[in-house]
Amino acid sequence: FQDQAMMKTMSGGNCNLNVPAKNSYRMVVLGASRVGKSSIVSRFLNGRFDDQYTPTIEDFHRKVYNIRGDMYQLDILDTSGNHPFPAMRRLSILTGDVFILVFSLDNRESFDEVKRLQKQILEVKSCLKNKTKESADLPMVICGNKNDHSEIYRKVRTDEGENLVSSDENCAYFEVSAKKNTNVDEMFYVLFSMAKLPHEMSPSLHRKISIQYGDTFQQKSFRMRRFKDMDAYGMISPFARRPSVNSDLKYIKSKVLREGQSREREKCTIQ
Repeated sequence: FQDQAMMKTMSGGNCNLNVPAKNSYRMVVLGASRVGKSSIVSRFLNGRFDDQYTPTIEDFHRKVYNIRGDMYQLDILDTSGNHPFPAMRRLSILTGDVFILVFSLDNRESFDEVKRLQKQILEVKSCLKNKTKESADLPMVICGNKNDHSEIYRKVRTDEGENLVSSDENCAYFEVSAKKNTNVDEMFYVLFSMAKLPHEMSPSLHRKISIQYGDTFQQKSFRMRRFKDMDAYGMISPFARRPSVNSDLKYIKSKVLREGQSREREKCTIQ
């Protein structure tokens, strides 16, 4: 990821956070319907699991970190399993920096979908890399969810999942349970390590801060008495909206045409 001086601003409530564009990333979560993509995202953001299933069209989340005085921003795109608009899925892939591909261990078809997605991501990113001459790696985890179910329901063997990542050092395989919170934190730790991001972005390695502390959150001297033993903090932006399609298209175009050479995307829109 290129080192740029341009700043990205995120406003939320009464806080105004400046994050260097070089420290701003987008994580894209892909997979078939009903495999637990949103449950994994919920575990990451809130440490919660919701038993009630609600189909996802496309959800966008933003989390901002202060890690040893440096600001980071992670945008999370939780995509639809139905992918009714192939062009939108391709755009999501083009603008993604790190990827999580999710299937259900008790659903063979969802595993086949992950194989197709992995192939599409590699093809799309390879095409973009050829046009931009980028040499960045492509961090990705393939995630077999619902390993809390009995083995009699398993339809995908562990070695099959491992075979998908065996030839790529920037791709890892995990069997997790969003419901039981098994291996979820470990999966994020490895993903961020592959992406050369601070491992403190993992859910259990930073303190969760309320939006009410936003005004002082970005200060290098940010310390709170009750958090004095920690030097990593994370805060969810409650009003973040997905950047527009037009903004993403301009971002990709600027990379291809080398216009500006920045990683800046549309500023967060607040209701």
